Amino acid sequence: MADNKIKKVVLAYSGGLDTSIIIPWLKENYDGCEVIAVSGNVGQGTELDGLEEKAIATGASKLYIEDLNKEFVEEYVFPTVKAGAVYEGKYLLGTSFARPVIAKRIVEIAKAEGADAICHGCTGKGNDQVRFELAIKAYAPDMKIIAPWRTWEFKSREEEIAYAEKKGIPLKINRETNYSKDKNLWHLSHEGLDLEDPANEPMYNKEGFLEMGVSPEQAPDKPEYVTIHFEKGIPTQINGEDTESVAIIEKLNEIGGRNGIGITDIVENRLVGMKARGVYETPGGTILYAAHNKLEEICLDKDTLHYKKNLANTFADLVYDGKWYTPLREAMSAFVDSTQEYVTGDVKLKLYKGNIIDAGVTSPYSLYDEEIATFDEDEVYDQNDSAGFINLFGLPIKVRAKKGLIK
Repeated sequence: MADNKIKKVVLAYSGGLDTSIIIPWLKENYDGCEVIAVSGNVGQGTELDGLEEKAIATGASKLYIEDLNKEFVEEYVFPTVKAGAVYEGKYLLGTSFARPVIAKRIVEIAKAEGADAICHGCTGKGNDQVRFELAIKAYAPDMKIIAPWRTWEFKSREEEIAYAEKKGIPLKINRETNYSKDKNLWHLSHEGLDLEDPANEPMYNKEGFLEMGVSPEQAPDKPEYVTIHFEKGIPTQINGEDTESVAIIEKLNEIGGRNGIGITDIVENRLVGMKARGVYETPGGTILYAAHNKLEEICLDKDTLHYKKNLANTFADLVYDGKWYTPLREAMSAFVDSTQEYVTGDVKLKLYKGNIIDAGVTSPYSLYDEEIATFDEDEVYDQNDSAGFINLFGLPIKVRAKKGLIK
C-alpha cells in the first residue's frame, strides 16, 4: 500500500478509537511518514484533555488544537438556526455543521505544513466522510485524501480495539460501553450497541448514558422559565443579560439539560443510502430553535414565513449532505438574512420535564395587531368586507360547480 510520494500527512484527530489507531497504521503503511494531528475544538470539553501527550505517544510529530468555537457558533450554527433548518423534522444537525469548520482549518494547516495528504477516520458507511471531503475539495481540490476505513484490514470496532490493545494505545472506552459518540458545543450523539435495533428503548436513566442533561423523568417537578432576546434573528441575551455567542449555547445547554430538554431518538436516512438509528442530546439548541420559531410567528408576514419553511428543508439537506461551501447554500443564507431584518424581540419559554411551552413573545416589529385580531368591537376592520372577498376568492369553485365539474 505504501505510496513513496506521501511523506507528510495531516490527520483529523479526535483521540477516539478510530483516529488513535490511525497514527501507527499510517506510519506502518506509508513508509514511516510524518503524521501531524489536528484537533478542531468545537466544544468537546474534557475529550481534549491529555490529547497532545496521547498523539505524540502514538507516533504523531505534533498536535494542533485549534479553538474554533466562536467561528463554529457564529458562522455555522446561527445561520442554520436562522434558516430554521431541521433534518427530517428531528435532527438539529449537530455533527453536520461542525465538520465544515473543522475541515477548513485542517486544510489551512495542511497547506502551511506542506503536507502531501489529509487523512480522516470516517467510516465508509457514514455521512462524515462526505462532509469532510467536500470541504477539503472546496479549499484544496488537488489534495490527496486518505480514508483508512475504506482500505484497511479492520472490519469492526472490536478489531480496532484489539489493535489498540496490541499497540498499547489507551482508550476511554471498552467493549461493553462502546457507543459511537460525537460531542461538540451543540450536541452529543449516540450510536451503536443496543441502539442499532430500533425496537430497543434507549437507556436514558442508565448511569453514564446521557451526558448533557437528565431524562425528563429525572428533571425537577417545578417548571423553569427562560427568556431569550434576539437581534435580527441572532440570540444576544438570556434572562435580560447580554451574553456572548458561545456562552449563549453553554448557558442554554445547562438550563435545558437540567430540565430534560432536547433528547431525540431518530432513525434517519443517511446520505449514503441506508437508515441509521441514533440518539441525540441537544438541550440548548432545542430551546434556541423553539424561541426563534416563536419570534418569527409575529415578525414575519405569511408569505415569507411559509416560503421560508419550505426553504428550511432544502437548507437542512444541504448541511446534512456536506454541501456547506456551495453557491446554493450561500444564496439561501443571503435570503435568510434578508428575512431576519426585523426578527428582533423577546421570547419567554417554560421548561418542564422535557417539554418546551410558549410563555409569551414581544417584538417592536410585531405584525400582530390586537385591535384588528380582537373578537370584541373594533373600528379598524369592517366585517362586511369579507363577503365580497369570499365571492371573488371562491369564484373559480363556483364556476366549476355550475359546469357540473365538482365530483
